[in-house]
Amino acid sequence: MVWQFLTNIWNGLIDVLTYIVFHGELVAFLVLAGLAIAAAIYVVNDKEVVHSAFYLAFVFVCVGFTYFFLEAEFMGVVQLLVYVGAITILFAFSIMLTRRYIVKSGGDSDE
Repeated sequence: MVWQFLTNIWNGLIDVLTYIVFHGELVAFLVLAGLAIAAAIYVVNDKEVVHSAFYLAFVFVCVGFTYFFLEAEFMGVVQLLVYVGAITILFAFSIMLTRRYIVKSGGDSDE
């Protein structure tokens, strides 16, 4: 009885590992999607605006690689060039050039 149960568990694990080996692209896509979702959550929740901009760049990179998984290589390259290259740099420069002094409670400005 116990031996039958352990054999069923072992066969189930072998089936899962076989599926992962033969469907590695699916596993890579799921890992990439999980990273993109985690980075998108960090974009919204991070207190530092510059960090949020770079997390957004990471989300754009993940979306670009998702296009490669969908066999739309041109869209992936355009995503990487336009969004990661141009939009993220635009965000970074606009954040750095429009920073305001944060007034502390004592009236001193933080540079």
